[in-house]
Amino acid sequence: MVKVGRPPQDPARQLERAHRILDAAAELILRWGYGKTTIDDVAKRAGVAKGTIYLHWKTRDELFAALLRRERVLMLAEVRRDAPATLGELYGGYARALLRRPLLQALMRGDSELLGKFTRQKQQAGRSPTMGPPLEAYVAELVKLGAVRAEPAEPAMVANAVLYGFLFVPDGLSREESAERIAFLVTDTIDRAMSTGRPLPGDDADAVARATLDFLAAAQEIAEQRLAASMGGPQQAQRSV
Repeated sequence: MVKVGRPPQDPARQLERAHRILDAAAELILRWGYGKTTIDDVAKRAGVAKGTIYLHWKTRDELFAALLRRERVLMLAEVRRDAPATLGELYGGYARALLRRPLLQALMRGDSELLGKFTRQKQQAGRSPTMGPPLEAYVAELVKLGAVRAEPAEPAMVANAVLYGFLFVPDGLSREESAERIAFLVTDTIDRAMSTGRPLPGDDADAVARATLDFLAAAQEIAEQRLAASMGGPQQAQRSV
């Protein structure tokens, strides 16, 4: 018999419970904001004892960091399912997926009304889902294949500037219309600004598509590892959010 207050012996049950807690936290934070959402509130909504939450996370901040990590995993999985074949399609997919995830949007935009002090602590970490050496290596491969121009000298920075420029521009559309329209504009702008303008031979086009999906697979694997590290117990979940 499992004693009250102890985690289930079955890892699958323990993981299911952690996700249920995160579901409750996401719902309440979007409704009330991070500052007004307590561990008591989350426990009640998830149907667990308050102490049960502390079996997974020591603090509210650690719980929320795990929630953001899960959002990133889901975002990357969504982008990957669409099988983007070019740099423009990759960034368009990021735009669409981000606009469907209000918690990641809030972190990226520094929305202190929704996220309170947490956004001031972690704003930098949430600004770009695509920055880092893997992105640089991926873009360099596209340059080598002739899919992206070598100039300007910082193509990854230019692509990120396009993405976030569009994400910060209000357009008056509904959320779903906005996501699709902005995704199209991001894709089109990056393709126009950064492509070489030369049709690629079939083999090179296939290589670009493989490189794009390989980059996404690697990014998702890293995100899943970080999420797994913050789902089961007293992890330092706020690190590398």
